[in-house]
Amino acid sequence: MTYDKNYFLSLKKQFEQELFESVLPFWEKHSPDKKNGGYFNCLDRDGSVYDSTKHVWLQGRQVWMFSKLYREVQQRPEWLDLAASGMKFLRQHAITPQGRVHFTLTADGKALYTQRKIFSECFYTLALNEYAIASGQTDLQQEALQEFEKIWEFSQDASLVGRPSTPGDPGFKTLAIPMIMLNLMEELSGDNHSKFQTEVDTCLAQIKKHVIDQTVYENISPDGGIVNTSAGRLLNPGHAIEAGWFLQHWAIRLKDDQLSELATNIVRWSFDKGWDKKYGGIIHFLDGGGYNPVQLEWDMKLWWPHCEALYAHLLNYFTHRDDADLQRFKQTYDYTFKHFPDKEHGEWFGYLNRSGEVTHRFKGGPYKGCFHVPRTLWLCHKLISEKVDDL
Repeated sequence: MTYDKNYFLSLKKQFEQELFESVLPFWEKHSPDKKNGGYFNCLDRDGSVYDSTKHVWLQGRQVWMFSKLYREVQQRPEWLDLAASGMKFLRQHAITPQGRVHFTLTADGKALYTQRKIFSECFYTLALNEYAIASGQTDLQQEALQEFEKIWEFSQDASLVGRPSTPGDPGFKTLAIPMIMLNLMEELSGDNHSKFQTEVDTCLAQIKKHVIDQTVYENISPDGGIVNTSAGRLLNPGHAIEAGWFLQHWAIRLKDDQLSELATNIVRWSFDKGWDKKYGGIIHFLDGGGYNPVQLEWDMKLWWPHCEALYAHLLNYFTHRDDADLQRFKQTYDYTFKHFPDKEHGEWFGYLNRSGEVTHRFKGGPYKGCFHVPRTLWLCHKLISEKVDDL
């Protein structure tokens, strides 16, 4: 299989067109709340607002996305203005009196719900840090570092976010926490790779425990073993693939060949297990013991695992130049661009059934916003731009 420089240049052009002519215009046009600030997240296929609830994960992710594009692609005033609107809304409304970050808000910023998890804090901090750099407000960057210190404590002790301890609780260690912390530390540390050395080492060690017999388990026992329940055997291929490229970024930063090999294999193993050999696409959930997952949506095909796989395979290829990774990329690319983009209204559908039919027509919902699709398109475009001349 031979892919020359022209192949990657054509990919780069497609990613650029999809990002700047389809995906971003959809969010720029339909998501801004011009009355209250921030963004409407729940957008129907044509961009109309079907629910005015504002989801803080998605508010923070969109601030991060437009701040990042402003800083690394082009200093368009409208992008910084969009980021500023979301940041102002979050700073005014998202913080609880106890210093936590709410999960959902009304359109005008009244609190609706606060999770007993750390992810609202994480995406708020990602937004704060990237907006601070883009806008030149160094005081906000210092505030982001202070937020991180609090999040780190939360990540090591769930009782600090109000999580109750119960007698039968297996004390699961979840993959989600160390992987999001690695991503957060990558963003906060900038070029100073040793800034969070102890915390990075802790997260790397935690993630490695989730890899058992070439399988990445979502939840493990405190000592790193498999818990023989549905939750203990849960596999989430898309999540593991995302964790793989987070690890690869750190392997590159740390010049750690062993970590790079593990990161590459996590992506390969998880993709190969999750790929639907009958219909194509990445299955949402699997059971490590071969049973049916209990999640009713287990065999659906979601937008975000395919986004993660596109970038992870491309990153693996440019890291190791193994054609097997490029073949996986092509496999993912063909399925993704056949099924998810909406050529009529722009942006991508998020949810398909197992055979690849769209099940939910909306473009934005409680978990789908201006993040996974534009982040992947931008990362792939950036990677090709950096590496194509070396081919």
